[in-house]
Amino acid sequence: MNILEIKDVFKQYGKFTVLNHISLSVPEGSIYGLLGPNGAGKTSLIRIITQITAPDSGEIIFKGEKLSPRHSGMIGYLPEERGLYKKMKVGEQLLYLSRLKGMSKQEAETKLEKWITKFGIEDWIKKNIEDLSKGMQQKVQFIATVMHEPPLIILDEPFTGFDPINVNLLRKEILELKKKGTTIIFSTHRMESVEDLCDYMSLIYKAEIILEGSKKEIKADAKTNIYLVEGNGALGNLPEGYTIDHFENEEEGEFKAEIKINGGSASELIRYLTEKIVIHSFKEKVPSMNEIFIHTIQNHHK
Repeated sequence: MNILEIKDVFKQYGKFTVLNHISLSVPEGSIYGLLGPNGAGKTSLIRIITQITAPDSGEIIFKGEKLSPRHSGMIGYLPEERGLYKKMKVGEQLLYLSRLKGMSKQEAETKLEKWITKFGIEDWIKKNIEDLSKGMQQKVQFIATVMHEPPLIILDEPFTGFDPINVNLLRKEILELKKKGTTIIFSTHRMESVEDLCDYMSLIYKAEIILEGSKKEIKADAKTNIYLVEGNGALGNLPEGYTIDHFENEEEGEFKAEIKINGGSASELIRYLTEKIVIHSFKEKVPSMNEIFIHTIQNHHK
């Protein structure tokens, strides 16, 4: 089941098209990567989903219903440009924002205590936002985004400004939210951020979707049929259906090779190699998501 369906959404500002008939579906309980370079149209689409702006045409379906203002409390949004009240104390601000999302005072206080303990911010609770570092402010805004436990959370560049320790902390919380059934849209231009997080993804480039699918499908479509082999011995001439794309000799008969399968199979290649050499390593050469996206964008230019 899809929690969100974007159907043929079109948006212009003046004569500039920011979304050119975008359609995509976000499966419930998944982490969905909304990916692309800066200026591709990601934030424009998020602003439509969160009803900050409206599309010129097309529609948004949320939980089987046409998106309407009553759904606002069911969507948590962490914008790239953080928007906290700088003169307000951390605890007061989190309680205030939670009440705006429909939580009772008692429920908000209980959830606040849980999150400040989890994020280790007990000492900040009575400080003004302006007295916190950028990273601390981001933690506070993340808590404000998720505290009311909406079924859909949208995170726009959530790791910006975080050190590696806090990136890992936030990643852990994102995966924990998914485990509890929350759907998360993860928007970023940093492709390496999605490798171990996203289940599904769309690549937006110049207002259009140029790649979409599950991570598994996208990886499968990008298979090279090239295998990285490290071993000791003489490879000799490979049988028909296999070619050596790259070969490096090292000391005492050690070598590294890239072997492309043109018609055979990986199991047949292993059988052949075990008769010829001592195999130290045998693995498929699989492009990273970053390499896949760069290749897709480059091909789109042609």
